[in-house]
Amino acid sequence: MPITLAALAVDSPDPRRVARFWAELLGREVVTRAEGVELPGSVTQPTLRFIPGDAAAGPDRMHLHLTSETPEHQQAQVWRALDLGGRHLDVGQLPEEGHIVLADPDGNAFCVIEAGNRYLAGCGPLGEFACDGRRVTGEFWSVVLGWPLVWDDGEETAIQHPDGGTKIAWGGPPLGPKPPRNRHRLVLASDDPVRDFERLSALGARLLDAGAGLGALLADPDENEFHLVAAD
Repeated sequence: MPITLAALAVDSPDPRRVARFWAELLGREVVTRAEGVELPGSVTQPTLRFIPGDAAAGPDRMHLHLTSETPEHQQAQVWRALDLGGRHLDVGQLPEEGHIVLADPDGNAFCVIEAGNRYLAGCGPLGEFACDGRRVTGEFWSVVLGWPLVWDDGEETAIQHPDGGTKIAWGGPPLGPKPPRNRHRLVLASDDPVRDFERLSALGARLLDAGAGLGALLADPDENEFHLVAAD
């Protein structure tokens, strides 16, 4: 059985509150787990898992992109996010840019992408995990997950499950400052963690903590943390 993407883990000082925010935006249910609060997804729309941790104290190396179907839908999503406790965020975006940048109740940035965006067409409501990272990191994750590269332009890369859905993209250098620990971290599931730890190490991953709360904690080629857990 290959390694699979089990979830995106997000640190939060109040996991249930921020989970309710995202559940309302994405139309998902909230499920309590031992590790935190989860919004179950699917093969093509990844699960989100909110776990106890620090709030945003600055930019992280990942943020989420939500898609919209029409200009009215985009505005409705923005107003819904603001009603739920989100806020507008200025990250230097230009007035002519079609996407709208917001922050969730914990201060994590996310974008509501304009309707008609061809790059995210057909990706579903949770269109993309947008990451800081070099091409080598995109190639690493393509091999680890078995997801093909669907964008490969210079140092910019993106991968996507063979059945479509949410993309994971890396924007190339320069990379943003690395926080002590990224608040957003991929969680990988394996039916044989020992075997797959050796495989990940051979591909360039580095062990950070063998006994972290969500399984082993490793780092990818750009030192972004991720978890390796035993499959349920």
